[in-house]
Amino acid sequence: MQLADKIAVITGASSGLGEVFARKLAQRGYSLLLVARRAEKLEAIRESIRTTANVAVECYPCDLASSEDTERLALQLEQRPVELLVNNAGFGTMGRFVQTDYARQVDMVHVHVLATMRLTRAVLPGMMQRGHGGIINVASVAGFWRSAGNVSYCATKGWMNDFTEGIRLELETAGSAVKVQSLCPGFTYTEFHDTAGINRAAIPKMLWMPADYVVEESLKGLESGKLFVIPNWKYRLGAAFGELLPWRWRLKLEKASPHKREIPHSRLT
Repeated sequence: MQLADKIAVITGASSGLGEVFARKLAQRGYSLLLVARRAEKLEAIRESIRTTANVAVECYPCDLASSEDTERLALQLEQRPVELLVNNAGFGTMGRFVQTDYARQVDMVHVHVLATMRLTRAVLPGMMQRGHGGIINVASVAGFWRSAGNVSYCATKGWMNDFTEGIRLELETAGSAVKVQSLCPGFTYTEFHDTAGINRAAIPKMLWMPADYVVEESLKGLESGKLFVIPNWKYRLGAAFGELLPWRWRLKLEKASPHKREIPHSRLT
């Protein structure tokens, strides 16, 4: 079965929010192009979706930390009538910037920043020419704050917020109906935090959200044209508060963040 005209491309589709996006978009009648590193996981999700939705699903194993892989995918997308791009791929690391593997920090920039930029550039001209389409950049409420032991993650997610707002400005000044959104969830029940080594027990239960809820809020927000979707009023309040505070006050709150990790304070060796 070949992909139909209504194509949704989802990166990081092998688990977490990406998998939920895939299932919900299939229910809405989108053909899917699923992108992730783990080919076997993509295949399992494809088979599962095809038992519940009559849509075409294509798997594209790809490592977005690789410039070559990203470029190959981008060239593919330039040739397709992509209706929706979900830049969801991402990861976190544990530890202070000066102590964590530098190559891993570079990978994060490739995945969060360079891949988001390249894939957006690949699909946006076609969307503007057709007069419709949408892009969801999965950022984080962490993009409005900073956190010790989480420096590159917060910085790259903040970049995604700024990038999305800039694209929105260009679309509006061009009179385009294409929609863009920065999805900024807080703590969400996925395998993301397990992979990053975050202790869930250290974070109050009231701050956790189901992945299903986050994705529904995102898709509803896209329909209504929201630029920033921050699920849960607590996180919306926190994001607004962080933007308004003087930096000295903000630093004090960031030091007490519930997003703390067990970071060693020992002398560097």
